[in-house]
Amino acid sequence: MSQQTILIIEDERSLVEVLTYNLQKEGYIVASATDGQDGLRRAMSLLPDLVLLDLMLPVIEGLEVCRQLRSSPRTKEIPILMLTARGEEVDEVVGFQMGADDYVTKPFKLKPLMQRIKALVRRKQLVESESDVVTCHGVEIDRPQHKVSVGAEELKLTPTEFKLLWTLIRQPGRAFSRHELMESCMGDDTLVLERTIDVHVKSLRQKLGEKGDLVETVRGIGYRFKESAE
Repeated sequence: MSQQTILIIEDERSLVEVLTYNLQKEGYIVASATDGQDGLRRAMSLLPDLVLLDLMLPVIEGLEVCRQLRSSPRTKEIPILMLTARGEEVDEVVGFQMGADDYVTKPFKLKPLMQRIKALVRRKQLVESESDVVTCHGVEIDRPQHKVSVGAEELKLTPTEFKLLWTLIRQPGRAFSRHELMESCMGDDTLVLERTIDVHVKSLRQKLGEKGDLVETVRGIGYRFKESAE
């Protein structure tokens, strides 16, 4: 298997050096950029397997970099792990809504961060052999083409939101625990809080619009896709 490439977009040079050293030890090819504009340029040219993205960047801030990566057909499937000194929940929510797949606040422990990186890269590298299209209550999800449609409208979901919807819609009526959804959508060795799934569900519901209530909360357990129309 060819080596995976990690792009670090971070203006703190000492942190870039530490991350580069440890990622290279794990066998990754590492590239870096110290401002958002250069980071976007390098992402478009390299098409890395993962982007480590700081929020507080010069020239173009991290959230805008994330938005542009998600809006481009060339880069929309690349996993994005946000690194930031911001610890407020509102920033975490905005990060996920913009399309981040994971979110780590500084200072962070290196070993858990590396586990998150490995899980996201592994998820991207998995070859999904099934060619399934599922339609339920007017929501259609096409896994081979990675498309979700409600009527004639195609929705723009992040990779994590897509996996979340795919897991739920295949078995309408079945209640999934948050832990099951984390394993299915983010990898079973990803260290995340259960509320992370809640954030992804909130964003998914918003993007589904009037179909958002099809993703039902099962109190004390987790979530399910509605089994039958009222």
